[in-house]
Amino acid sequence: MSEGQFEHEPYDRQAPLSAALAEHPEEHPDPEPIPQTRPRPVLVTGASGLVGTHTCRELATRGWRIRALVRDPEKAAGRLAGLPVEIVTADLRDRDALAAVTPGMAAVVHLAAIAIERRGQSYEDVNTAATSTLLDVAHHAGVGRFIHMSQNGASSSSPSRFLRSKGIAEDRVRESPLAWTVLRPSVIVGPEDEFVNVLARLVRLTPVVFPLPGGGQARFQPIAVRDVAQAICVSLDRRETIGGVYAIGGPAPLTLRQMVERVLVAMHEHRVLIDVPVGILRPLVARAARVLPNPPVTPALLDLLDVDNAVSDNAITRTFGITPTPFGPEELRYLGAITAREALRSLFTR
Repeated sequence: MSEGQFEHEPYDRQAPLSAALAEHPEEHPDPEPIPQTRPRPVLVTGASGLVGTHTCRELATRGWRIRALVRDPEKAAGRLAGLPVEIVTADLRDRDALAAVTPGMAAVVHLAAIAIERRGQSYEDVNTAATSTLLDVAHHAGVGRFIHMSQNGASSSSPSRFLRSKGIAEDRVRESPLAWTVLRPSVIVGPEDEFVNVLARLVRLTPVVFPLPGGGQARFQPIAVRDVAQAICVSLDRRETIGGVYAIGGPAPLTLRQMVERVLVAMHEHRVLIDVPVGILRPLVARAARVLPNPPVTPALLDLLDVDNAVSDNAITRTFGITPTPFGPEELRYLGAITAREALRSLFTR
């Protein structure tokens, strides 16, 4: 597809911004959306991932022309089947590849990142350096809007390499000359996620007891992936989100223990929940990470299960006007379809 097919009106960053939503958005008129005169082209990185597939669906319903950047075209073809998207294959770390697909884009939605390092992929390369490259390429291509998916708790000074890599990337977004918006979600959940589904697979593999790292006291604020996708689209449509950094989460904080309890109810299962210090689990997890092709938990992720991930100032309703989906047994019924055979097979299949 040629660059000329994605011509767009330049985005005026200096245009007046409408007022931010008040505490109760339902009591006030929505801010004036960005005027639209024709379909808008958008590049979505990580388009075949959990958030990417839902975001592409939501963007399509809102009239965006989507260029989906993926690494695995076969996987993308299955997950994005039926959507009006142009699938392009590229390594996010390849500047030349990014320079070829970015011109003509009115916006970039940057979702690609890794939570688990694999051979040839490090947090620093994929989460940080690739983001810097994309920012530079997007700026030179004249991209108007840049939506960046960061992470609640991300910080350039975090002791966690994952959170540090996301924090440095976020800093670079905020320093860029683009009209950016940063979203900082708590743990994102949905039928394809690799958090709650992992908990459910571990339930199938532990028929009597279920270990809780650190006693399961760390707090999370799970947010449904469809709510995240909607927040991304609202960010694109409303000028007042430019230059904003927004923490988003579900309706209320939950401890890991409370989340596991709800997963068990949704799966019609019972387990004895036992408290296990992270220090005891770490060597077991490290060994599993060396032996299994697809370990359910890595040492880096184990440490994150012992760190609070609740949202102190939730913007999901206040700013985006979205009523967050509850994290309850009804919403988690899909977990009941996971079998022990499937759970075992997942350990050996990437």
